[in-house]
Amino acid sequence: MSTAPYLPSAAEVLLADGTTAFIRPLGPRDRAAALDLHEVRMSEASRRMRFFGVSRTAPQIAADRLCGPPRPGFLALGAWAGGELIGEADYEAGAGREDTAELALSVADAWQHRGVATLLVEHLLHAARERGVHVVEADTLAGNRAVHQVFSDLGLPVRRKLEQGEIRVRVPLDEADERYREAVDERGRTADVASLAALLRPRSVAVVGASRRPGSVGRTVLTKIREGGFTGPAWAVNPRAGTVAGEPAYPSVAGLPGVPDLAVIAVPPAAVAGAAEECGRAGVRALVVLTSGLDAAVARRLVHACRSHSMRLVGPNSLGIAQTDPAVRLDAEFGGAFPLPGTAGVAAQSGGVGIALIERLTWLGIGVSGFVSLGDKYDVSGNDLLQWWESDGLTDLVLLHLESFGNPRAFARTARRVTRRLPVLTVDAGRSAAGRRGAASHTAAAATPTVTRETLFRQAGITAARSIAELVETAALLHSQPLPGTRGTVAVVSNAGGIGILAADACAEAGLLLPTLPADLAADLLGLLPAGASATNPVDTTAAADPAEVRGCIDALARSRAVDALLVCLVPTALTVDAGHDPVRALLDAPARREIPMAAVLVSQEVPVRYLPCADGDLLPVYADSRAAARAFAHARDRARWLAEPPARDAVATGTDPDAARRIADDPLTARPGGGWLDPDATSRLLACYGLPLTTSLWARDEHTAVLAARSLCRTGHDGRVAVKAYWPGQVHKSVEGAVRTGLAGDDEVRAVYRDFTEHFGDRMAGVVVQPMAAPGLELLAGVVKDHVFGPLVVLGLGGTATDVLDDRSARLAPLTERDLTTMVTELRSAPLLLGRPGREPVDLAAVERMLAALSRLATDLPQLAEADLNPVTARSDGLVCVDARIRLEPPPVFDPYLRRLRRLPGTDVPEDEER
Repeated sequence: MSTAPYLPSAAEVLLADGTTAFIRPLGPRDRAAALDLHEVRMSEASRRMRFFGVSRTAPQIAADRLCGPPRPGFLALGAWAGGELIGEADYEAGAGREDTAELALSVADAWQHRGVATLLVEHLLHAARERGVHVVEADTLAGNRAVHQVFSDLGLPVRRKLEQGEIRVRVPLDEADERYREAVDERGRTADVASLAALLRPRSVAVVGASRRPGSVGRTVLTKIREGGFTGPAWAVNPRAGTVAGEPAYPSVAGLPGVPDLAVIAVPPAAVAGAAEECGRAGVRALVVLTSGLDAAVARRLVHACRSHSMRLVGPNSLGIAQTDPAVRLDAEFGGAFPLPGTAGVAAQSGGVGIALIERLTWLGIGVSGFVSLGDKYDVSGNDLLQWWESDGLTDLVLLHLESFGNPRAFARTARRVTRRLPVLTVDAGRSAAGRRGAASHTAAAATPTVTRETLFRQAGITAARSIAELVETAALLHSQPLPGTRGTVAVVSNAGGIGILAADACAEAGLLLPTLPADLAADLLGLLPAGASATNPVDTTAAADPAEVRGCIDALARSRAVDALLVCLVPTALTVDAGHDPVRALLDAPARREIPMAAVLVSQEVPVRYLPCADGDLLPVYADSRAAARAFAHARDRARWLAEPPARDAVATGTDPDAARRIADDPLTARPGGGWLDPDATSRLLACYGLPLTTSLWARDEHTAVLAARSLCRTGHDGRVAVKAYWPGQVHKSVEGAVRTGLAGDDEVRAVYRDFTEHFGDRMAGVVVQPMAAPGLELLAGVVKDHVFGPLVVLGLGGTATDVLDDRSARLAPLTERDLTTMVTELRSAPLLLGRPGREPVDLAAVERMLAALSRLATDLPQLAEADLNPVTARSDGLVCVDARIRLEPPPVFDPYLRRLRRLPGTDVPEDEER
């Protein structure tokens, strides 16, 4: 355990009722506040529970203890709201038992049962784990039900022992698992939803900056709120106007007839922070800031006002929000027409994308439960809205456009839960290959922005489209049709052979399968269709088929369940026109929803996608292009597969020594605080802590030592030969630098190579690494690269010097699950090489999975790990051996992505006066 005082940074948090509080360490300046907490803000009954009796000196003793100078093994955290200390929690490790700490906590009476104690304990336990505490203990009175409930609800194992009316509580921190994370998630969801109620279900609204000038942003929003049928009062605030749009205007928020739940701010940039502060002091609980162009100082003041007064914030640079719930009917945006009421939740960071989405959904007929233009996203994010829509009882489909992620790992955890209940679709914006340029390792080169985003979406079960058009096309299918089966099989039915072939090609290109239909089903179809029809797949009904015959064919295919989905492609032909047969009648006179999903393609259709109302009253999605329909089916299949997979457990790596690994990683950062590449010896020792299969490597600083190392290894190398590799600090690609010689035998060859290296690399060469030659096998790449936004990414692919050319890799964000260990192998294009084929044994797949599990554990254990590049790893049927490895460290981040806290923008630290 480290004995240095641990001082975590201040955190802004949401209490269970949605109130914002600040958590930070207590110090000598806080003694008066700590004394006030225990003497004034706690009743005699509360003090009795806290101090196990009544003592007039107990509050003073507690204040002195909590707010003394920093000391080893002790930490006290305080929770602040409105400038007052409302609770504290502390731990102190006993002498000789540094891994066990005593915990105590106090909460002001007025703030009890609002989640203060639980948040304090969460943050305190996180800090304790960071400093090597493995167990916390607490003595409590048997009658202190509130404290016992706090421990019971944590999600951690709690062991209690009753002794003479007191209960000794023991909480092992090392047993924090998925149950604990789920409990934290649920508490976070409850607080988040409570904090958003004033924003998304306001009872009253004020528009600050509503102008008398028609066409101005504030005037437009106020008019839309009133004309849209908002169910509560909507007030105008303008100090220079007596009336706005024929209604009274008020000079200030404080002068309104009531306190609005929500304020929409449309004032010049320099006035935004002042308007927000005025709203906060008046008791407003949520802001939508439409103004753009805020400078850094105004941004800091805006966020400070919102956090200080417990206001949630959308924007700035927001288009506004809209809620179609009949109990609210709020149209507080200036983008376009009020969306149709419905069940789709829409959030967009870009105002233009938001307008386009709403317009397309409205034209298609998909109604919206709520729309939020996130703008610059200073506070409310996609993660917040997912949790709201998960809980609002209205939303069954979510469409997101996010250009950035504040906390992707928290977003992924939320999305994994939400996507089990409702589809979440997004536009994969910001794709770029620029991240590949300048990469220092093959693993880093694999972790482009596109790869990390796609990995996040895949692991979270999010349907990621490549464009707004594809997003809407997919939403049209998911909103109206049941999900297909997981096989991805499709039957194409067309009344023109060429159109059917194009549709079949589109399905194949989208990764769907068109199986040959069973013989009995094909015979039944031919019996229903005119002469000349074909019933393979695609099914060609011929242009002579009338609507009843086409409908009978569709019905037979749907009943058979021979395929997972139906794609019906129809074109008007001279034959059908002359016969008075409109092929579309085959669709209109039939039900839109069947046992399997169905979509249609009408090539004469002018719009990309629309709905046809069918005989059962449901809607059938109809596309102008079979490629759009195929993409939508592929997304639906992927969602069906996601739902069919039960949640997987985290992969387990055995035989690891994380404590030793941390010591190895800490030493170089002490010497070089900025980080850098580990030397070969430290790399080998660190990988050994996780059982990663690095070949025997001997370090030699001179020619004589290199010869002796080669002699000792020749007996174990393939064909009695060794490899010699030059090394110097900061080395990147050894092969490119000409720093590798292989297949050496005998002292003379080793000496010659060493001398050649010395002549070529000069004083920068620190020495050489001597290794036995590995037996031939399949060369793989495996590694970890830390994305500073998304977290550590584990990569697997074909290795060797051609790895960047082949570009055959799979990736997952750590921690990996047990399923990831298998799918990372099977989704490689080169998977047949690993799985075996005639005449070639499979590689040791269990060893590959153990390596991936170990890399995942390494990535999660060591936040200072920036890159780990194992390339090549030689895979054979009898195991793996890593021939070369490099590891780069950097100072670890102080931010824990799973700790409950509001996101903080750079430069918006909590001002000191508010912390007090």
